Amino acid sequence: MPGYGEDHPTLEIFSYDAVRESVIGEVNRPGFAHIAFEVDDVETTLELMIRAGGSQVGELVTADYPNNTEAVFVYAKDPESNIIELQSWRQKKN
Repeated sequence: MPGYGEDHPTLEIFSYDAVRESVIGEVNRPGFAHIAFEVDDVETTLELMIRAGGSQVGELVTADYPNNTEAVFVYAKDPESNIIELQSWRQKKN
């Protein structure tokens, strides 16, 4: 699969006709634990994931960073139980 460009990552997503039982995913397990996506709106994206058959893992967090910046993030599971971190970065609201 061709990448986005020489300096950008490539993401390959596979689907299989037969699915084997798998280990229950945990955010901090060894190996591939989760993948993160920056989204425009964490809450809306999480709601869409849940409607599609996913679930929320843990609480929604808002954290302060330097330069009047804050991050909003949450872990979720997609319908196949893959753990996904949703995050957005924005200027703090005054």
